[in-house]
Amino acid sequence: MPPIKMKQSPNHTAQSLTTSTTSSQEARRLVRETLRISANLASSPSPSPPANPPTLSQSALLEDEFLGSTLRLICCEEIDGRRWKYVAERDASGRFKKNSIRAVGLQTPQAPVEELMGFIRSYVVPEGFPDSVIPSYVPYMTWRALKHFFGGAMGVFTTKTLLNSVGVSKSQAIPGAVAINWILKDGAGRVGKMLYARQGKKFDYDLKQLRFAGDLLMELGAAVELATAAVPHLFLPLACAANVAKNVAAVTSTSTRTPIYKAFAKGENIGDVTAKGECVGNVADLLGTGLSIMISKRNPSLVTTFALLSCGYVLSSYQEVKSVVLHTLNGARFSVAVESFLKTGQVPSLHEGNVKENIFNFPWLKDRSISLGPRFKDAFQDPRAYLAIEPLFERERYIVTYNPSKDKVYALLKDQAKPDDIVKAAFHAHVLMHFIHSSNNNCSSPSKQLEYGHSNFILSAADLESHIAESCKMVSTLYAPFKSKAAEQGWRMSESHLNPGRARLVLNS
Repeated sequence: MPPIKMKQSPNHTAQSLTTSTTSSQEARRLVRETLRISANLASSPSPSPPANPPTLSQSALLEDEFLGSTLRLICCEEIDGRRWKYVAERDASGRFKKNSIRAVGLQTPQAPVEELMGFIRSYVVPEGFPDSVIPSYVPYMTWRALKHFFGGAMGVFTTKTLLNSVGVSKSQAIPGAVAINWILKDGAGRVGKMLYARQGKKFDYDLKQLRFAGDLLMELGAAVELATAAVPHLFLPLACAANVAKNVAAVTSTSTRTPIYKAFAKGENIGDVTAKGECVGNVADLLGTGLSIMISKRNPSLVTTFALLSCGYVLSSYQEVKSVVLHTLNGARFSVAVESFLKTGQVPSLHEGNVKENIFNFPWLKDRSISLGPRFKDAFQDPRAYLAIEPLFERERYIVTYNPSKDKVYALLKDQAKPDDIVKAAFHAHVLMHFIHSSNNNCSSPSKQLEYGHSNFILSAADLESHIAESCKMVSTLYAPFKSKAAEQGWRMSESHLNPGRARLVLNS
């Protein structure tokens, strides 16, 4: 029997179209209801997030409140604590429709103030802050911002003074002469910058001291620029000297910037830390410049204003440098670590060692109590003194001695000295100095005072040999524990940071 073909009536076709339209409207209504429910859930107090929140890696479809609707939860996503749900719409056959994925936010929109603070944070703090930097980053950046604020404020007054001195504000000034003077001033500064760059590795091992010295030099340059107002006929020599000082300070700041930012960074985010640090400095500089422009319109006392701004600048610079926590042991921090170890048996922590470091112990000072890698003629004047102690160091690659007239310990390095030998020589020199000072403090006879202006007592050759022999025994016992405890505290020891001299003893040649 042939199949019976039934013809659909127009009414049945219209009914199908109406049903399809109703289904589409119902789907849109479900989407709106889903969004409303999600928004209500986000605005209501929620318990603490689960230990393992869903991530994009969960590709399995999740069964939840979307059962019975045309929407299906695909996955959840989290970015910086904010979460979204991704849902997709299905057709009548249960298949997902193309381009039907929608994101549903599970949090209320941020307030304008919060959005503004987030925008500012993206410019002034590294990504992942505070976990991406060490704790000392915040005080360092605070003092750095203050320093740049005072520096920007001073720049307005110094620039105004220079322009007045060179004759820009005077109608009788010759434009050509003004331009030549200004070019000569800038040229002198560039020459000074090139000459100072030869300091080289000093920027690595004494960077705190050099950074602070550079800021002091910057203040000196600003003071010389202001002096041109009193003697405008000496503009060119004074301006050249000031620009040399300021350019040398700029070299110091640039050369020590990267090691400092590297100390703050956790992981491979040095570029991010550097960029945000420079942004903070520029913002503070602009704020200081704007405030100084408003103040200058009232014609305040130049000397008083400069004195106040200079005090703020120098204090901020000192606190900025003191807040830096470095892991390396340079001469100043090495002295702090060894002295603490000899007195207490413990090596100070990174923070304690950096806080106790003497910022005013500049590398060019010659009155340091210990000299590492000196010339032989500086350490010995009497050949018998050398021949008497030389056997004590037969197995070592260095020789340590003491000069009572200079109250100074000399650690001479042999040509076979390796990096660890140089560090050991520096440790031995501190031990010997500690030995001698302890011995002198136990003496009370004023007749034994030196005539050289020092507080030490006269040491005979026999006493000196005895102290050196005892220090050798102490070093052989204490050097290994010192290295171990220093490593436990996070210190990194390197001979390059101790700034040894280049002289080496060549024996049996």
